[in-house]
Amino acid sequence: MLSKRNNRKLNKRHGFRKRMSTPGGVNVINARRNKGRKKLTVNA
Repeated sequence: MLSKRNNRKLNKRHGFRKRMSTPGGVNVINARRNKGRKKLTVNA
């Protein structure tokens, strides 16, 4: 069986707030915005 999805852990590691807390993460968000991604981060 695959492991259960722990949304809190997922968001803590890959969430929007975490991305925006580092310069590299801001670059990721901006790159996904420029590309026209519907979802910028997981669960967002």
